[in-house]
Amino acid sequence: MKMSAWTLATFAAILGFACAVSCAQDTVAREMLKLGDAMPDFALKDVVTGKEVSSKTLAEKKVKVVISMCRHCPYVVHVMDGLVKFGNDYAGKDVAIVGISVNDPAAYPADAPESLKEMAVEKKLPFPLLYDESQDVGLAFTFVATPEFFVFDEKTILRYRGQFDDARPGRPTVVTGKDVRAAVDALLEGKPVAAEQKRAVGCSIKWKAGKQPTYK
Repeated sequence: MKMSAWTLATFAAILGFACAVSCAQDTVAREMLKLGDAMPDFALKDVVTGKEVSSKTLAEKKVKVVISMCRHCPYVVHVMDGLVKFGNDYAGKDVAIVGISVNDPAAYPADAPESLKEMAVEKKLPFPLLYDESQDVGLAFTFVATPEFFVFDEKTILRYRGQFDDARPGRPTVVTGKDVRAAVDALLEGKPVAAEQKRAVGCSIKWKAGKQPTYK
């Protein structure tokens, strides 16, 4: 069956419009959360207890640490024992620590809430691990990797964003969490956090269709 030039042009125009709409939905343009920015508001449930943990909960402490993490990522697995030690070391101090997982479990079942709960219980994770089903919290924090660390001061202003330390899978470097620890200790002592900060290196966030952001 032959199609007229008008029909072909109309069909092409419809396809072009549909593509433009879908492409617009595939990305969310956002400003990166940077040093000096306030902590985004959030409220998510702990995968272990089911209790809600929010930005207001964290605000009760002088220093707040938010960790972008998951279960499947080799970079997270590599530092997991270090994360547990970090949480235990600061448990008695004026520090709030929370982990948030935003990965799409349809792509990575190991990052589903029940699997995360299993990991948290098995590892005796000493801080709440939250699941962001909508991925809106991850977008608000502009998560780019797992693991990634955000340290906020007593006014909930971001003072550190970056890596746990220099340890990586396949490297002989011992996991210490020295970069995050230095930032937390500085804020506890009322001192400024070092300006030199190394960005997080790890696995990319597994966004759902239509959630993949573009950061400015």
